[in-house]
Amino acid sequence: MRTFVDGNGRSWTIVINVSAIKRIRGLIQVDLYGLVTDGFAGLGKLLADPVSLVDVIYCLCKDEADARDISDEDFGRAMFGDTIRSASDAFLEELTDFFPDPRVRAGLRQTIATGAKVRDHLMDQVEAELAKIDPASEARKLMGLSGDAPESSG
Repeated sequence: MRTFVDGNGRSWTIVINVSAIKRIRGLIQVDLYGLVTDGFAGLGKLLADPVSLVDVIYCLCKDEADARDISDEDFGRAMFGDTIRSASDAFLEELTDFFPDPRVRAGLRQTIATGAKVRDHLMDQVEAELAKIDPASEARKLMGLSGDAPESSG
């Protein structure tokens, strides 16, 4: 079991077992077990789509949500920014532990760790490139002006 806190401060528990996988297949036609096939392509696609990811997480938390009388809409309203990342991390940890094959678990852990390193490296590069930008110079370029051109006489 893994937990996360949504944007409204509510704590949620994610449990992935056979029953949960069957529930998700029935409710939103996502096969959690199939996420690790084809080089984890399905998992990558799910993680790249926050709406689908939150739908999966809601299905995993549905018993709690029903007990609290929280609809999927209410759940979704409380999922944004860091809350999605925290829920995603909890989901990935729980999903990894579900698989009976230790090689699949090891491969999934390595994929997740490598993906995080790649993401961090890309963000470092983006931040470095953005730091090089001179806003005034870029604004002049967009307006068709250059710093060397004489001012209009009119």
